[in-house]
Amino acid sequence: MGQITTLLRWSASGAMALSFAANANAADSIKVGVVTPLSGAYAPIGKQVRWGAELSVKEINAAGGVKGRPFELLFEDEEANPPVAVRKAEKLLQQDKVDLLTGTVNSGSTLAVGQLAERNDRILITTVSYAPTITGAQCSPNVFRVNANAFMQSNALTAWLTKNVPGKRYFFIGPDYEMGRSTIGAFQDDIKRLGASDVGSTFPPLGAKDFTQYIGQIRAARPDVIMTATAGNDTVRLLTQLKEYGILSDRLTLAGAAGAVTQENIGAMGGAGDGFLSAAGYSTDIDTAANKKFVAAFKKEFQSEPDLFGADTYGLFYLLKQAIEKADGTDTVKLRAAIEDASWQTPQGTKKIRKGDHQAVVDMVVVKVKGNDFQTVGKVPGEEAVGPDKCDKF
Repeated sequence: MGQITTLLRWSASGAMALSFAANANAADSIKVGVVTPLSGAYAPIGKQVRWGAELSVKEINAAGGVKGRPFELLFEDEEANPPVAVRKAEKLLQQDKVDLLTGTVNSGSTLAVGQLAERNDRILITTVSYAPTITGAQCSPNVFRVNANAFMQSNALTAWLTKNVPGKRYFFIGPDYEMGRSTIGAFQDDIKRLGASDVGSTFPPLGAKDFTQYIGQIRAARPDVIMTATAGNDTVRLLTQLKEYGILSDRLTLAGAAGAVTQENIGAMGGAGDGFLSAAGYSTDIDTAANKKFVAAFKKEFQSEPDLFGADTYGLFYLLKQAIEKADGTDTVKLRAAIEDASWQTPQGTKKIRKGDHQAVVDMVVVKVKGNDFQTVGKVPGEEAVGPDKCDKF
């Protein structure tokens, strides 16, 4: 897609869904603008966001929609670039008249689009962004998050690592923007609190192609654990280059943010991601009937397994259905009240939105990469992982 703006209008497929959509007036649809990276380094994440949205909307529309109204998805490529995200979101709000927004991946994009949503009296719900400030210091009454943030990931992962992994020397590497620095900052704070040592950190630019200049720094630090907050193709390049330079060994543990190694990039690593540990709000091996049904439907639809981004986005639309029905429409004030303090069922289990900061309370799993699969090795209840409410703006 490159730099070309792409608008994709999606309607549910299948006989029931097509019949339903044909009988509904376009004005009756609930328009959801999905501003997500469909090109660039974070395109694999954007693809899962798109798939999760498409699958849930297909199911909901086929079952009659939301009190007879179908969801309509309008996609825009934000390229993981905040200024681009704002421009695309403004188009969706002003020209396409969407009822609400989702899809933002880059935390800077979420913060910027959140301000735009507030000015336009619309709601933005992220299913991906990690920066704690989104539901903390820079919280907004119009912004919600249904995924685990960086603090939750760090809290769960570092507690598990310091108890179960030998060696106390940690080195950190993350992309040089809001999400990367805030995620690494959370990891650094937690490992120090838990008695491990910070032996160095570095922040390559987002989309870095060559990590050679950072590998010497890592080698000199002699870490026992490397923790990263890279994502998408950046992680592929980082881990494969660490392998090529002989940094990886049985004595070194790889760990990091939940979006670093996913179903969308693991196959391109040539085994370099093997053993990678992360804490996330989702894993395909969650042993519940709801998750097994979701995984089977996702694989049938897209010939690929879901990751946490696909799962969190899928679950969002069931929250929206519940909230819009309760609010009897998409009026922002009524819809906001319906989402606040909401509990709803997802493939992960029950999630709850915390009214004070609009952060979802999500049960966490610690997962380990084994081949091209993810294996759950530990669990942390959401109430233990979520941390204090630090929003004081509403």
